[in-house]
Amino acid sequence: MNMQLPQAFLERMKDMLKEEFPAFLDSYQAPRQFGLRINAKKISPEKFLEISPFHLTPIPWVENGFFYGSEDRPSRHPYYQAGLYYLQEPSAMTPASRLPIAPGEAVLDLCAAPGGKATELGSRLKGQGLLVANDLSSSRAKALMRNLELWGIENSLVTTETPKRLSQAFPEYFHKILIDAPCSGEGMFRKDPDVAKTWEISRPAYFASQQKEIVTRGISMLRPGGMLLYSTCTFSPEENEGVISYILENFPQMELLDIPGYEGFSKGRPAWGNGDLRLEKCVRIFPHHMAGEGHFLALLEKKEEGLCGPAVLKAPALSQTPALSQAPASRRIRKEKDSRPKTASPDRASRALLEDFFREVSLPLDLSRLEIRSGHVYALPGAGPESVKGLKFLRWGLYLGELKKNRFEPGQPLAMALSAGDYPRVLNLTPDDERLQRYLKGETLLLDEEESGPGSGWYLVCVNGYSLGWGKVSGNLLKNKYPAGWRS
Repeated sequence: MNMQLPQAFLERMKDMLKEEFPAFLDSYQAPRQFGLRINAKKISPEKFLEISPFHLTPIPWVENGFFYGSEDRPSRHPYYQAGLYYLQEPSAMTPASRLPIAPGEAVLDLCAAPGGKATELGSRLKGQGLLVANDLSSSRAKALMRNLELWGIENSLVTTETPKRLSQAFPEYFHKILIDAPCSGEGMFRKDPDVAKTWEISRPAYFASQQKEIVTRGISMLRPGGMLLYSTCTFSPEENEGVISYILENFPQMELLDIPGYEGFSKGRPAWGNGDLRLEKCVRIFPHHMAGEGHFLALLEKKEEGLCGPAVLKAPALSQTPALSQAPASRRIRKEKDSRPKTASPDRASRALLEDFFREVSLPLDLSRLEIRSGHVYALPGAGPESVKGLKFLRWGLYLGELKKNRFEPGQPLAMALSAGDYPRVLNLTPDDERLQRYLKGETLLLDEEESGPGSGWYLVCVNGYSLGWGKVSGNLLKNKYPAGWRS
């Protein structure tokens, strides 16, 4: 691979790596690695290997991650549309794998789009607790929401807020927080050469300022005893050891923890920060040491109350960057008109329709936790805030479907949260059935007598038992209900 790297970047890396620099430079001639991460919420890695048509090799530092061959096309296989795996660069799988998540916890992915890390955090919650997945960009957050839906995550809140606004809504609320911070992207130059073309020597300082603001807000949302994992995909000391040095200097309640290791991991460099020897607990991923792109990780814990000494420092005032500058929330809320649809609990007629449909569905449904917005029905997570009023959000809970005149029409996110054994009427296709690709294109399907045997009505369409979406059967025809925005 021949690519043009910025000269100022090369000079800084040569100064940082010394005798390792030639090996680092040679790594840019090697082909990039491709990876997929198994959705353990739907299938085990062992089971997936039994049905996989791809050439897979385990990623040794991520238990549910695999390298796949350049000849494979996993994005074109129906298993991808079934949410059985996520396509992700191998090093980028590391942060979520190193943040210990327990079912029932409240977890925040603060900079979550497009969803690579949020989907992994959500699957390890196993449907219990709450995942708040946030991204400031509404367009990126829509991609994030679709990936969470594809993954079958039912207990999520997808927000489009600044870290400042979220911190006002969730003070010391979360057990675990992941901050994969916006950065200068130096670790992605081999994966995406266009990033190298836009790099400038001033970018690390610009992003470091943002990162300090973001981690300050993140720490305020972390409950005592909770853990925060900070990561970037850059080599810049200013954005890595420099930001962790800032945390250690200004937040004595935050303690650096050891990260479960791998032989290819490199230690953080105290000399690249403030000299604090604890910085060695950070992890650096260099492409000349591992089969992946550049990454940085640091795992911190917020000490329990009373363990951080008599005086806890407040964070110093930070210069506001244009991307994070906000008017005070209280004033902004009063000025904004609440344009969201009005919400309500199901009335008697709606409740009867929902009870009739879900009587056949193997999905625990608490009717007291249902919310209806303009006819659209949502199952709210069993754990979480009582209200999300005042927050900008795209999704709160699992979207079940829409109430129309005298009927209920199930939605795509509900389908993705189910499997063949959760619903009585199923059209289960094999990957080589020519109707499968036609279904994913939105076409009507012709069924044989055996397939339409359970009768007319809603059918869950699956590939080898893993759900893809809904269809409605009348006679021997299945009318396609696969969403237009999802079609291939």
